[in-house]
Amino acid sequence: MNEQFFQHPTAIVDAGAVIGAGTKIWHFCHIMPRAEIGSNCILGQNVFVDNNTRIGNGVKIQNNVSVYNGVLVEDDVFLGPSMVFTNVINPRSFIERKQEFKPTVVRKGASIGANATIVCGVEIGAYALVGAGSVVTKNVPPFAMVYGNPAEQRGWISKAGHSLHFAGDTAACPGTGERYRLIDNRVQSI
Repeated sequence: MNEQFFQHPTAIVDAGAVIGAGTKIWHFCHIMPRAEIGSNCILGQNVFVDNNTRIGNGVKIQNNVSVYNGVLVEDDVFLGPSMVFTNVINPRSFIERKQEFKPTVVRKGASIGANATIVCGVEIGAYALVGAGSVVTKNVPPFAMVYGNPAEQRGWISKAGHSLHFAGDTAACPGTGERYRLIDNRVQSI
């Protein structure tokens, strides 16, 4: 048993994978040899982390999620149960398209709900919220709340996950009181 991180006996962590201190890897996970996972992460049951992926610190990946080649997940991200990443726009079983992988980026603090699908080549902005079951086909701005198929922006969300209601160009998080400014359809904390 590794002293630095927890690995359930049924999990496979291939030699060469980099796993940060305090990370917990649960039942039936598979971590490939060129994967990088930060510290204090939790990988639920049946998570697959492919080669050439990077997962930041404090990330929570729920059951049945595959993080495929070319996906970057920054710190403090939440990936809900059975959400899906893709890495090729037009897959065919009889044509190898590994040279056509498109990178996907999930920025700091973003949350992706259960059963959502993230089409490759998009960026999910910092602290954005993707609703359960959504299909994301285009970039999501920081602090945006999106849902639907295809996902459309339905509002703004605070770092703490509360809806923001702007009076003019400012809003306060109802949970924390943190203040935000809306400038040119972009939200910034102030």
